[in-house]
Amino acid sequence: MSFRFSAVLLALALPVAAVETAYAQQPQIEQVGAAAQANLNALVNGSPTVVPRGSVEATKGSPYADNRWLPARLRMTNNVPLAPVPLKYDVLNQRLLMRPVNRPNDSLQLDDRLLASFELEEPALTATGTRKRLFRRFTEAPVPTQRTDYVEVLHEGKYALLKRYAKALRKADFQGAYSTDRRFDEIEDKSAYYLRRPDGTVVPVKLTLKALQAAAPDLAGALKAAPKSSSAKTDAEWTAVLAAADK
Repeated sequence: MSFRFSAVLLALALPVAAVETAYAQQPQIEQVGAAAQANLNALVNGSPTVVPRGSVEATKGSPYADNRWLPARLRMTNNVPLAPVPLKYDVLNQRLLMRPVNRPNDSLQLDDRLLASFELEEPALTATGTRKRLFRRFTEAPVPTQRTDYVEVLHEGKYALLKRYAKALRKADFQGAYSTDRRFDEIEDKSAYYLRRPDGTVVPVKLTLKALQAAAPDLAGALKAAPKSSSAKTDAEWTAVLAAADK
């Protein structure tokens, strides 16, 4: 069972157990301003609807950019104030799910047509404090149909390193004489990276030293000299390499 919302920013509510049962519940987020909370409260009216689901075995992989409910601040194109809410980015289904603090057992699908960007806040793991992750529209995408998609801004300076999340569902295959006998659906990661140059052009790029040097030839020497440029593997490590070169 789920709940469909007709308000401006909410279209669909699903019970949390139906959306995700394997992750720990995050603490509630402090509300900011009576007007922001009033706007959020006004978005939780609707009527029930049925959402079909089911699979042969448990699906492998995750549809989310991050499996956790993380505190998020939303920036709207119409500047309507909103209280911060726990959020998940469902990449596979291209939707944002939020959990309102006054309905902690529901997940609500955000109607994001008026959303310009959102910022996720990760819990503090060290003394350096929380980490903020900015997702915005891919307005400069080389492919016009992708310009309403979200990209995570990994680095922003003279150059910008952007990550466009993408997922693909690989269905179970166990019927027929030529099946692979795979009895589970699998969600595969198809994410891609882009480098925005100072002239505004955007090019796809792989996270390797040679690929970054080719995409940003004026940074070639600085990239090679950056700490850990020869051993970087993760998004965070390559972000640090580019940040060191792009001063």
